Amino acid sequence: MVDTPATRQRRPFSIRRLPGFTTIAIIVFVLLYVPIITLAVFSFNSGTSPSQWEGFSLQWYALALQNQQVKDATLVSLIVASFAAIIATTVATMAALGTTRRKAFKGQTLIYVMINQPLMVPEIVTAVALLIVFAAIKQATGYTGLGYLILAHSAFCIPFAYLPIRARLEGMDLTLETAASDLYADRWQTFRRVTLPLLMPAMLAGAMLAFVTSLDDVVITEFVKSPGQDTLPTYMLGQLRRAMKPDVNAISTILMGVTFLILCAFFLLSRKND
Repeated sequence: MVDTPATRQRRPFSIRRLPGFTTIAIIVFVLLYVPIITLAVFSFNSGTSPSQWEGFSLQWYALALQNQQVKDATLVSLIVASFAAIIATTVATMAALGTTRRKAFKGQTLIYVMINQPLMVPEIVTAVALLIVFAAIKQATGYTGLGYLILAHSAFCIPFAYLPIRARLEGMDLTLETAASDLYADRWQTFRRVTLPLLMPAMLAGAMLAFVTSLDDVVITEFVKSPGQDTLPTYMLGQLRRAMKPDVNAISTILMGVTFLILCAFFLLSRKND
């Protein structure tokens, strides 16, 4: 076929055909991943230099695993992330059911905006707002436990759990739920025996996404936490403020590996939903 202007107009638009797309994409990937790969490589460096390779060693991983502060920070991170994921997924499921299992109503768009507000507003704004509210509550009650950190992370993680759950509900066939209602199942029985099993993969995917978001969070944690409540990311930030130690590279690599595995599981569950 002759390549004429008319033929080119009939072709579907593809960003890959734009001039310089491949070059720009390569540059972006290099800028994104070369620093991460460098960090992972130097976590196995036997020396203390952050820029000079002195030989392969696992000593910094051993040092990090023996560090009691790292263990305490990891425990706090896991506790906060686990509770935040459970709370965020529960609230997100209820919100998704309330916004998809009914006819369109006035103000529905506003509800979507309010639920996804943490995604649109800069995280620092959310952190400052939570700090002001929790400071007043702390002064009134005298409680300074982990509850504030769990609530703050839960509020921030709700939209991350809401999006895959809502997407799953919108793509679900209502035939089975309608059949259950025709067979005299009440709403609770229909939800427990039909909707919930079909929704469970999306709920697990949302919970994992909320968990990894909470696990990696620094800004909100830094503003809301009380003394002695360092999570792993804030502990690493504190160490970097003092000095660049190779064991921080090891901790960063482990955290990155855990995050990567969880995101892979999220991707597989999302594919199963599709």
